[in-house]
Amino acid sequence: MLGLGCTVDLSQLGEQIRRPIGVLLALVCQFVIMPLVAFLLALAFSLDDVAAMAVLLCGCCPGGNLSNIMSLLVHGEMNLSIIMTISSTLLALVLMPLCLWIYSRAWINTPVVNLMPFGAIILTLCSTLIPIGLGVALRYRYSRIADIVLKVSLWSLLVTLVLLFILTGALLGPDLLSTIPPSVYVVAILMPACGYAAGYGLATAFDLPPSSRRAVSMETGCQNVQLCTAILKLAFPPQLMGGMYMFPLLYALFQAAEAGIFILGYRFYRKKVLHKADLAGLMGEGGGDMPYQRFEEDDGDFESSYGAVTVSDANSILLDPCPPGSTPV
Repeated sequence: MLGLGCTVDLSQLGEQIRRPIGVLLALVCQFVIMPLVAFLLALAFSLDDVAAMAVLLCGCCPGGNLSNIMSLLVHGEMNLSIIMTISSTLLALVLMPLCLWIYSRAWINTPVVNLMPFGAIILTLCSTLIPIGLGVALRYRYSRIADIVLKVSLWSLLVTLVLLFILTGALLGPDLLSTIPPSVYVVAILMPACGYAAGYGLATAFDLPPSSRRAVSMETGCQNVQLCTAILKLAFPPQLMGGMYMFPLLYALFQAAEAGIFILGYRFYRKKVLHKADLAGLMGEGGGDMPYQRFEEDDGDFESSYGAVTVSDANSILLDPCPPGSTPV
């Protein structure tokens, strides 16, 4: 989160805060779309009460920090992504118990709301806000150091995730995983996919630019699985949950895998399709207009000291096109 804070432009972040679109999207994505998707999938696959509650809890959780990483990898609007993560975590204090109260009555009569670990939610909020704030300040004061911190944080996160999945699989083994019904695996696959698709469709309905659409898509499909695990451990006895404690980890694996496919597809499209379109514009094909953004990026590659005409040179030429002693051409 410190590294992600280093990607934030303070002026653009202020603009996102002043506009309600980020908070509105976070509300709709995390507390309307995802709980409803989890509820419908649990009904469609006739999950038992324990499995359905694990799925529902995961769907009612706010957005996770993984969504910010994925948004960065698909060149999403990072200011919008971080505002949505912070907003959904804040809104979870009120809306997560409300969603559980609405949907959980289909399976259990126990008021799960009374067992909500609000301390864990507040801790999640602090662990998001404080490092992001430090990263924003670092970018504002020391941009070169912020670039180094960003690279180090991304590589360390990648290594940590790989080690986490390997150690979890080695420690738990296939015996516990085999206790999970196949229908739960299918739900764990479909749920993040539905979130990614619904988030992209919602952003398209709001007529957001492509970078914001990708950010909203990642934010919708990625849930805070750490918070889900904490609630499962605090709200239900181990002998009741059994292997369903593993559902948040399954969701994390599949949401990361599907986001990886999304990222690879985007990178391929950007390289093969957009790059060819830029080359066609540069060569005068397809209308001959070079995209402004590409021109602006390439413009920084020129060294102004070689053969460039400065403003003062241009003014002197315009005012005196044929100086004394020179031969007109």
